[in-house]
Amino acid sequence: MNGYSLLEHTLRNILCSINPLEEDWSMRFQLLHELRDVVESIEILRGATVDPFGSFVSNLFTRWGDLDISIELPNGSYISSAGKKLKLSLLGDVLKALRAKGGCRKLQFITNARVPILKFQGKFNISCDISINNLSGQMKSKILYWINMIDGRFRDMVLLVKEWAKAHNINDSKTGTLNSYSLSLLVVFHFQTCVPAILPPLKEIYPGNMVDDLTGVRASAEKFIEETCAMNINQLVLNKSRAINKSSLSELFISFMAKFCDISSKASAQAISPFTGRWEDIESNMRWLPKTYTIFVEDPFEQPSNSARGVSSKQLTRIEEAFRRTHVMLNLSNQNQHEVISTLVRPNVSKLMARTSGNQNNYSRNDLRPQLQAQRAIKPPLQAQHQLQAERAIKPPVQAQDQLQAQRAIQPPLQAQPQFQAQRAIQPPVQSQHQLQAQRAIQPPLQAHQPQDKKMNRNLNSTQAIRVQTRPVWRPKSDR
Repeated sequence: MNGYSLLEHTLRNILCSINPLEEDWSMRFQLLHELRDVVESIEILRGATVDPFGSFVSNLFTRWGDLDISIELPNGSYISSAGKKLKLSLLGDVLKALRAKGGCRKLQFITNARVPILKFQGKFNISCDISINNLSGQMKSKILYWINMIDGRFRDMVLLVKEWAKAHNINDSKTGTLNSYSLSLLVVFHFQTCVPAILPPLKEIYPGNMVDDLTGVRASAEKFIEETCAMNINQLVLNKSRAINKSSLSELFISFMAKFCDISSKASAQAISPFTGRWEDIESNMRWLPKTYTIFVEDPFEQPSNSARGVSSKQLTRIEEAFRRTHVMLNLSNQNQHEVISTLVRPNVSKLMARTSGNQNNYSRNDLRPQLQAQRAIKPPLQAQHQLQAERAIKPPVQAQDQLQAQRAIQPPLQAQPQFQAQRAIQPPVQSQHQLQAQRAIQPPLQAHQPQDKKMNRNLNSTQAIRVQTRPVWRPKSDR
């Protein structure tokens, strides 16, 4: 087995081990419901909703991923706003309620952060971060979810890079290294700068500053963002003249390491901009001056915010060294699987891989997606499906006018379409079905996931837009 074959084999086995299981979904939904009860017990928060965001919503979380939660304050149909002082006061009330309830460990109230956060470890050893009115975080998560529908290799790379970063202790903003969001943006940037490119500059998906557009009536603001993303993603996928990148996962992983081997020296003069899809000179861009950060990874949805603002100069040197050493090791001609695994994952994942090594043949040589994924990944529990049908779902890009409908654009579900859900089978993110992607619009997974092998009839009128649904966001009935 040559180096690339060994790495490909190893990466796929890693994915098999870190993909969330059905119980991982179930545990997180249970935590959300329990937190809802806690919030409803606080008089000043009556009518507030509890919504997840982050990697859980974007489907970029592993079995051990944290759960990000936003408590949205009631404000009629309008987007709610609250000052930092009010947020601190409300999170303090939640802290008291959690202590009174019991069962929460490692309670930590971070008051000096840009966004105040209440951290705790709940049931099942799942770490939770609670914030107030984080609608922007919810929308960023949705857009990342839609982006990984363009090419499923994006999701695989994000999971692998996050695990690799944890193995090298460079995935913790509290210690001055990279947070998970900035790591995801590095993967976006890598896919934008591959030849040929896999992803477009994100300004071609949403040309505005998304956070600035979250004003006024919430439904209208969200609908505008969703329609814009729908139209642009759909045009990209249906563009048959677009060059297709056929790189394997191992080739993309090695080139990712190579791209950032000199990240420390580059960061002194250039910023990473997923919005434009290229390195940008900091000195020539007034919105990034004065330069006060060690490295600049622009948040494409909240410009000119720096998603890597917490990285210290000392830790950036460690980050660059991790990229460099990994790249060197992966290019050795005499590498062995044990050495590769120890470089890419933490010891607990390595042990899990050893126990589940019998699944290593569950991969098709010509399919970058694990076949096992259909059985264990991207499947919320059945019990949660019924509960979620009565709750608020992530609304995918909305059907945009007659012109967009004529282009077979993505159309959102109505708020609850249980009958429609029963008529469609789950479609986990495809890895490399480039020909299929060129022929039809994006079809994200549905709320009510059915087994992969139960394919349903999809007879649609040729003039009707394709209806799709994305992963549900939990919301109490009071806010439907």
